Amino acid sequence: MGQTKSRFRQFTDEQWERIEPLLPSNEGRQGHPFHDNRKVVEGIIYRYRAGIPWRDLPREEFGAWQTVWKRHARYARDGTWDRILQVILADADAAGLIDWNVSVDATICRAHQHGTNTTRPDQDTITRTAPTGTVNPQVTASAAHEVG
Repeated sequence: MGQTKSRFRQFTDEQWERIEPLLPSNEGRQGHPFHDNRKVVEGIIYRYRAGIPWRDLPREEFGAWQTVWKRHARYARDGTWDRILQVILADADAAGLIDWNVSVDATICRAHQHGTNTTRPDQDTITRTAPTGTVNPQVTASAAHEVG
């Protein structure tokens, strides 16, 4: 597998040869033709890996940030990214490179009742008998019936 040459290069040549045919072509498209698909796609990947705003993409490496953003938005809208992911996953699965075992964790993390930032619904008071055998005066009629 070939190595990338700079920190701005995200794909090896072999990886790019696999992805390039999956991208839309210029055939039948009106307007300004797509020039360097690799430069633009690498700009999209670089932007997400670096966690930078679109405007901060290095222009000398990837071209105008507007071009990179527009191409990303177009590929997201027309399903190009979804198709690329499906093909790559299918190839990796056929080669046995994906383990489809899923681990589900049912751990519960309870928060303190005051940590929910919500109010509690009004609830009936619980019936309790006093030491003398009299019923608590705050008992509701339905709760007193259950005890009695």
